[in-house]
Amino acid sequence: LSFSREAQLFVEKFEGALGKGKGKKFYAYKVMMTKKWMKFQRDFENFKTACIPWEMKIKEIESHFGSSVASYFIFLRWMYGINMILFGLTFGLVMVPEALMGKPYGSLPRKTVPRAEEATAMNFATLWDFSGFAQYSVLFYGYYNNQRTIGWLKFRMPLSYFLVGVGTIGYSFMIVIRTMARNANEDGGGDDTSFNFSWKMFTSWDYLIGNPETADNKFASITTSFKEAIVEEQESRKEENIHLTRFLRVLANFLALCTLAGSGYLIFFVVRRSQKFALEGLENYGWWERNEVNMVMSLLGMFCPTLFDVISSLENYHPRIALRWQLGRIFALFLGNLYTFIIALMDEINLKVSYFFPFILEEEKIVKYNMTIWEASLYNGTIPENSTAPPIQVDPADVPRGPCWETMVGQEFVRLTVSDTMTTYITILIGDFLRAVFVRFFNYCWCWDLEYGFPSYSEFDISGNVLGLIFNQGMIWMGSFYAPCLPAINVFRLHTSMYLQCWAVMCCNVPQERVFKASRSNNFYMAMLLFILFLSTLPAVYTIVSIPPSFDCGPFSGKTRMFEVISETLEHDFPSWFGKVFGYASNPGLILPFILLMVLSIYYLNATSKSYKEANLELKKKLQSVRCRKLLI
Repeated sequence: LSFSREAQLFVEKFEGALGKGKGKKFYAYKVMMTKKWMKFQRDFENFKTACIPWEMKIKEIESHFGSSVASYFIFLRWMYGINMILFGLTFGLVMVPEALMGKPYGSLPRKTVPRAEEATAMNFATLWDFSGFAQYSVLFYGYYNNQRTIGWLKFRMPLSYFLVGVGTIGYSFMIVIRTMARNANEDGGGDDTSFNFSWKMFTSWDYLIGNPETADNKFASITTSFKEAIVEEQESRKEENIHLTRFLRVLANFLALCTLAGSGYLIFFVVRRSQKFALEGLENYGWWERNEVNMVMSLLGMFCPTLFDVISSLENYHPRIALRWQLGRIFALFLGNLYTFIIALMDEINLKVSYFFPFILEEEKIVKYNMTIWEASLYNGTIPENSTAPPIQVDPADVPRGPCWETMVGQEFVRLTVSDTMTTYITILIGDFLRAVFVRFFNYCWCWDLEYGFPSYSEFDISGNVLGLIFNQGMIWMGSFYAPCLPAINVFRLHTSMYLQCWAVMCCNVPQERVFKASRSNNFYMAMLLFILFLSTLPAVYTIVSIPPSFDCGPFSGKTRMFEVISETLEHDFPSWFGKVFGYASNPGLILPFILLMVLSIYYLNATSKSYKEANLELKKKLQSVRCRKLLI
């Protein structure tokens, strides 16, 4: 009887599925609502995907060119998001408060174009060189005033400028390390390649696709994934002549070192020429002589990666390993170029404004003495010490002013960023578009097949584009402290680069002959970005800690060091006990043991993670052996 009752309850509960009984309408309603809920979930997922910027463009590129090319555009989109945050910080906490609450243009000498430059201050050539009115604006360091508070909000501009500069670097370190950790977690203990081709053959198609264009992209994506898997399998079974391979790889490295040495000598030669031009006066020379260093660096960054690509064909590496060697060589090239540029910039400042510390005080004394003489001339040769007469009103454009080396550094970084951007766009239009047009329309009337011979359609240069993106970001990190407009310029550059390069890769490029999976390349990109972030931080930190700021421009004028704004804020805006606590906390005797403890903790966690990864691999091998034994039984 008990069993009969249970069976009766079961029949009454599920008889609606058979279209009978009293549960028929409720079951039909439940099925209808379940289908609607599943459709809503699917539509909501599609909506979330559509809200991701450029997601469909990147998926289309991945389906035709493989995950290696798509990884560059994912990296570009990630960099765009980082720069949007940096732009929001500098624009919202530095540029806008100064523009709205600070003293207006023309109120101070640092906010006014000198009388001698007013005639050409609005010329296109002057503005394109970021001089004239662009130089004396919120775009550069020298425009900002050193008042502790500005406006009715009592906004602390020097403190905000300092904290934003330090905060952008700290945020960049945090987000890069966090992304590397997330990629490492997603990578897990390695790829499971068991029955790889069977899984791809029988489970790759998405039967929910109803759009013909989406179906074509999915078909191309499956085909590309098969090519990637075939390359991985061929590389794992390849046999090679080890002696010949070693000789060719040594030869390739020798040629790469010769290229790097030649590039370094060329930059050294150009830097010496620029110093000579600076001594003789740049106004006596033309456009090329004034921009020779920037143009040579841009041209080397454009042609040397192509030469490295030709050299790498001798080594016969796996495509992923070849990409890393290519990235390493271009990284060494760009790193040498960047630090040579910094050294040249410091030498130029030394020639113009006596940048180094033993001479800067003498320079300031001379300028201040000249200003004293100028003020005395306004009072007919005497300066009354206890005069009650009203001060003489002088136009700020006529007031003599000292050199502002921070603005000069910011101008050089902005010029280099703009010239690099223009070089990249011209390279795409000439090297990709015009080349593709020539091959497409002249192939019918040429002596040989242009598509399969020379020049053929170009392939997308992953290594050159990735390294160009990384080093451009390094210049942004290094120069944004002196030019708050740099993050805004870089946001515009990345936004236009995404559309231009997506168009170029789909219209002008062809897929690589050997495609490969790029799942292990993302952290390699991040590691290089972290390294260039560290190198870009060093000059800015050295400037903040060791170099005295200019005495009559910028938010830190009048201080011996830039970081003194922190102690000034603690002294005036916080209780005395808080300043003492901060002083104890910043004591090197407390900081050094804390850093040592952090290093030991990182070492311990790294060793622990390695042991866990090895345990996961061992467990995976045991599971595979158990599965194989069951199949045999």
